[in-house]
Amino acid sequence: MSTHVDAPAPVERKAPTTTQIGRSIPRLESRAKVTGEAEYIHNLRLPGMLYGKIFRSTVPHGRIVRIDTRAAKELPGVFAVITGEDVRALIPDPYYGPAFHDQPVLAIDKVRYVGEPVAVALSEDPHIAEHAANLIEAEYEDLPAVFDEVEAAAATQVFVHDALRPAGMFPDLKHLHGRTKTNVALDFTLRRNDVEQGFAQADYVFEHVFRTPTVAHTALEPIVSVAEPRGPQALTIHTSSQSPSFVRSEVARLLGWPENRVRVRTAFLGGGFGAKLYIKLEAMVAVLALMVKRPVKISLTMEEQFYTITKHATTVHLKTGVTKAGKITARQCEAWWNGGAYADIGPRVTQKSGFTAAGPYDIENVALNSYAVYTNLPPAGALRGFGIPQLVWAYESHTDLIARELEIDPLEFRRANILRDGRPQATGTIMHDIATVEVLDALSSAMRWGESFDRGKGSIRRGHGIAIGFKACIAPTTSGAIVNLYGDGSCAVYCGTVDMGQGSDTVMAQIAAEVLGLDPQSVSVIHPDTDVTPYDMATLGSRSTFHMGNAVRLAALEAREKLFAIAGKALEADPSLLTVADNGVSAPSGRRLSIADVIKSTFLMQAGNIIGTGSFRPTYTSPSQGDGQSDDITPFWMVGAVGAEVEVDTETGRVRVTRLVNVADVGTPINPGIVTRQLNGGALMQLGFTMSEAVRFDNGQAVNASLADYKIPGILDIPDQTLAKIVAGCQSTGPFGAKGVGETGTFAVSPAIANAVHDAVGVRIFDLPLTPETVYRALRAAQHNPLEDQQ
Repeated sequence: MSTHVDAPAPVERKAPTTTQIGRSIPRLESRAKVTGEAEYIHNLRLPGMLYGKIFRSTVPHGRIVRIDTRAAKELPGVFAVITGEDVRALIPDPYYGPAFHDQPVLAIDKVRYVGEPVAVALSEDPHIAEHAANLIEAEYEDLPAVFDEVEAAAATQVFVHDALRPAGMFPDLKHLHGRTKTNVALDFTLRRNDVEQGFAQADYVFEHVFRTPTVAHTALEPIVSVAEPRGPQALTIHTSSQSPSFVRSEVARLLGWPENRVRVRTAFLGGGFGAKLYIKLEAMVAVLALMVKRPVKISLTMEEQFYTITKHATTVHLKTGVTKAGKITARQCEAWWNGGAYADIGPRVTQKSGFTAAGPYDIENVALNSYAVYTNLPPAGALRGFGIPQLVWAYESHTDLIARELEIDPLEFRRANILRDGRPQATGTIMHDIATVEVLDALSSAMRWGESFDRGKGSIRRGHGIAIGFKACIAPTTSGAIVNLYGDGSCAVYCGTVDMGQGSDTVMAQIAAEVLGLDPQSVSVIHPDTDVTPYDMATLGSRSTFHMGNAVRLAALEAREKLFAIAGKALEADPSLLTVADNGVSAPSGRRLSIADVIKSTFLMQAGNIIGTGSFRPTYTSPSQGDGQSDDITPFWMVGAVGAEVEVDTETGRVRVTRLVNVADVGTPINPGIVTRQLNGGALMQLGFTMSEAVRFDNGQAVNASLADYKIPGILDIPDQTLAKIVAGCQSTGPFGAKGVGETGTFAVSPAIANAVHDAVGVRIFDLPLTPETVYRALRAAQHNPLEDQQ
């Protein structure tokens, strides 16, 4: 019988006594990865497999007049060339998407961005397939295009889509509705009390606009999918996906099949960061494989990933009212999210991040409008942080400006306004298990805030800055798990969580081991395979430790109860009084049997299985469509703060981050070593988005879509000191007190560094990234000596 529970009510924040929880054991897959034995879909080869190479649009918006595939088809070694019309002959409505069914498998009638897939060439030789794709020609009738998110939202003549059709799959997106003659996919509204009254109560009102650019995920393993027909009515998809359950459901829907005909399996992922969520290549390879009746593999190059999915560029307008004493009375926010040509999961980013747009502050009067906007750029979707880093960049830069204008210490200004446990957040949800004060205290200590600070000399000026952000975990979602205890006392965990480098397999093994009294080394975690592993919404949004961890815990508890029922007979003891530890079951009398011997007592040999199942779904109250209010908007909150010390060369504008301190509320860490590496990894990823990373466009064409031109951090860009500090507590509804932490390290990096630059040289940067040119121009403008093109 499956065990399912709703999340219990919060209890006292005290972590239980454990033996396997809180241990920094090495990750279970480490040896396989360093020896090259680990499985990746990128390395998969199947008999008779064809390779696909994609021919892409060269215009940002156009009506397809002609696609000429003759030269490509005549190339020796080419098996087939497929266009959108060929796909439509097989599937009358070949559109997919998690929010709207707006994206075609291959372009049909129109192209909507430079780089959109138009046709695919197939060959047994990937080089021939690539040559063939280069021989395809297309003619387009140019249509007006729009690239800026604010302009697109206001447009009355240029529309990326004629009509929008909501997907209707996810409960939190059920409010989406069909629209015409607009580029706004979603306008999320949040209102708390009366913001105009709050401004009237203020002595000062501050107003600023902040921007972030499009950035790329740049996972080391490119996106790759392989589809393998199993007869005419079944299909296996091998894919580097973070959401195999969604892939199964969406591909089955496209094909008009029941889900049991579509099998989706994954392996280790070489990074994901949100790029490998929902449908990327899976629908394409599935349709192609069915058309040619052979396995089809498509693996993107790094350049192609820039055309496939990105992070939203944003414009954020903030207005805040403050009293002379430094109390925030009102905050108004408008945020525009550049979703590119297809919505992907942008509406969820727009809404979920909008919940926290007022910041981690206790503000009585809040007004927010958050817009998911279509443009003629590559699609934008989830990227580590799910919109939170863009908003924290804005509200923490804004907050620092206010504090400095009022001549209040930036840390003390935050402390005076911080949102505390037991207080209502802007959505109306009461905060529980949130360590905002403790995080600020730990940051102050780690940064030695208030002590004397070396300001530098000559052209090298030094400064320090801080920032804090928070995030609501996604809801509502469900995770299921199976725990299989074998006859020898070893164990397997079957779950849909995808390990993409974050260490989730090790964490799930530790949770199961804790419940069953095992060594984590004796627990194996099975890669997601929808024919074998239970449903999981996806590996995203820092949800896995909390959601899947709870499901694994429940499954292990059910297996343990079955084990105790057997052991009670063998030990002649009340099953409710038994305990399990060190791979054995003990009775109050002192008698003890190994788990293997307990199982033998029933099966008379090393045979049989003890199986436990569990599913977990937290409670949730949908936000009101009128004002966004909810009394239960999230199962848990993540809090992260960052302190930065920088050196600024006033002659060149170059900024060097010398020290980066990352502090996070992590609940009870299952594996502190993994948590620390997650915090540092997230911080360094966001460091790149802060200092150098931006996809540059010329009339919709990405001009730096390669790692030769798109600058991610190298070893010389890493701060001299990077410190991750854990604020441990207890998430009362989490498995053994744990909460998610995979994104927390990204939240506050950008504003902390910008605030430090302001502290060093007195200039404020409003647009990321903080390149030397950007900083130098700001310095010249502040000196009333702008460069010629600034005059």
